[in-house]
Amino acid sequence: MEVLTELKSRYGINDIHISAEYEPYGKARDERIESAGITLTRTGSPYAVAPGRVLKPSDATPYRVYTPFYRAWCTHGWRAPAATPKKINTVKPIEKDRNFPDWAMPEGAVVTAAGEQAALVRWKKFQSGALDNYDEARNLAGIDGTSKLSAHLKWGEIHPRTLLAKLGESKGHDTFRKEIAWREFYADVLFNNPHTENDYYAPRFKDMRYDKPGAKLKAWQEGKTGYPFVDAAMRQLVREGWMHNRTRMVVASFLVKDLHLEWQHGADFFMEHLVDFDVASNAHGWQWTAGCGTDASPYYRVFNPIEQGKRFDENGDYIRTYVPELAHLAAAEIHEPWLHQDGYSKGYCERIVDHAIERIESLARLQEIKEDKPEPPR
Repeated sequence: MEVLTELKSRYGINDIHISAEYEPYGKARDERIESAGITLTRTGSPYAVAPGRVLKPSDATPYRVYTPFYRAWCTHGWRAPAATPKKINTVKPIEKDRNFPDWAMPEGAVVTAAGEQAALVRWKKFQSGALDNYDEARNLAGIDGTSKLSAHLKWGEIHPRTLLAKLGESKGHDTFRKEIAWREFYADVLFNNPHTENDYYAPRFKDMRYDKPGAKLKAWQEGKTGYPFVDAAMRQLVREGWMHNRTRMVVASFLVKDLHLEWQHGADFFMEHLVDFDVASNAHGWQWTAGCGTDASPYYRVFNPIEQGKRFDENGDYIRTYVPELAHLAAAEIHEPWLHQDGYSKGYCERIVDHAIERIESLARLQEIKEDKPEPPR
């Protein structure tokens, strides 16, 4: 507040325009600023359709399931992207405002290019490349098959309406539009259920038996679980501040259903490391995988970290990139190094749990809290 007051005085500012906030922290922060006497003018939102606007026509209540939300969201529609101004009058900051610390870069860290220009360059590259095949390529971890625009969207460097305006009706384009809608759906869910930032959307999951975090959580965080696909993903997160969407689901399932830890432990670690960290998408993406959110993954679905790797990193290229201890193994060996004589010769860690055993344990714990307790499919 002191900074805003100083800037208003220094530059003769009449109005402060902001993008409307819908996350709990951002809303509370802006309300504190306004209560201190600083007027904020909300100009648009970071979404194609602002949270709270897509409602059921039958009773004007919010949607709780993605698919009907998506249909209503498309019907609601959105404005065209704002025109690019010919000129923007800016002020030259004084030297003390440009005095940024010179942080030491951790060894091996990768920095994402930032800013509107970087976002537009990435969007153009995606349009001319992976977009047309997005429906098939988006799950393959070892290729550049996703937009990688999540951080740019998060930080307001590109608007979802800019992306939507260029989409057609092909399968690849439609799949990408649906991914944008997932971001908007989760923002809407959090807006209507702000407690779910840290709390369970399905409250009965509070009663489930969980283990206490300890050595296994640390192994998961460091990418040393002994499961190559999981470890590659966690190391990518720490190194790049980003992780492929498919592997986000795999590592989340592993934490919750193989290590039996509450989803909040994983969500907090993601918050600390993701450059594209988004409160709504993070909280509800984790809850989807844990089975306690909206449109939750069926309670009996436990991602197999071995089979997921074989399916979405068939040749092992993704694993080799982030787990060099396994780079010497062939595609047929890299997903299960414990089965091969040379699997541990370069110092790779052994498995901290047996997935087959932990899957059975996870199903047993979930069965204890199910209201109707249906039999899992055979």
